[in-house]
Amino acid sequence: MRDTLERRYAERFNKVLDYIEMHLDEALTAEQLSQIANFSKFHFHRQFAEYIGTSVGRYILLLRLRRASYQLAFDRSKKIIDIALEAGFENPESFTRAFKNTFGRSPSTFRRQPDWESWHERYRFRTPERTSNVQVDIVEFSTTRIAVMEHRGPTEKVNDSVAQFIAWRIETGLSPKQNSRTFGIAYDNPDTTEPTQFRFDIGGEVMADVPANQQGVVTKSIPGGRCARVRHCGSHNRLGESIYPLYRNWLPESGEELRDYPLYFHYLNLIPETPENELVTDIYLPLK
Repeated sequence: MRDTLERRYAERFNKVLDYIEMHLDEALTAEQLSQIANFSKFHFHRQFAEYIGTSVGRYILLLRLRRASYQLAFDRSKKIIDIALEAGFENPESFTRAFKNTFGRSPSTFRRQPDWESWHERYRFRTPERTSNVQVDIVEFSTTRIAVMEHRGPTEKVNDSVAQFIAWRIETGLSPKQNSRTFGIAYDNPDTTEPTQFRFDIGGEVMADVPANQQGVVTKSIPGGRCARVRHCGSHNRLGESIYPLYRNWLPESGEELRDYPLYFHYLNLIPETPENELVTDIYLPLK
């Protein structure tokens, strides 16, 4: 009985969280959000803070600043004034104040030298895993040659490796983002791996082996074979909501056995061009 009540309570909050992510470009009020899940408007502020670990206003601000951070770091051609307006600020000055108060550095400084480790500290909410029933397809994946930036170390610094890979892509043009598939290969589970030992490859499809380069990008290949594929819609921060049901529920019931190759992702679209709630990622689990 208690589990059922807690699950229903979580589902109501998940409606609120989903709505916020889908309407970040709009004005959002506590009264409006309380109505989404039929909470009392008089108690919603306290309920939200107790459940998530921060106030509703702060949560919305942090999500808007997260999108702005990605634009600053990965879209250098975009003007800060445009990023500020898209984040819902009336002028660059108010955006700069909010950004500096949150991350300890101005948007222009963050653009020049992002501090992703400190940045991640601002996003440690008490958001529970959102349950989902994954749709699993068995597919054949063809062997694919990729250019790889090998990330080794804490997950908080993956974006530094991403930036290096983007720089290589732009400099060489050998794996153009517009018409070359982008992959991520997860050798380790970040929830159970020591941060210094975490391994993750950022890759882009290429037609030939990669020549020596200053970024350290190397040539690898994703082997062909049978895979279980799940399509995840939404933020990359929530990929676990599709991965864990795949391992925990589907795999034991399927009778399938895993091949000796790690789980990997095919990113069908990417930030900052795509809002987080509109991201689409195919998750591949290699099978024998």
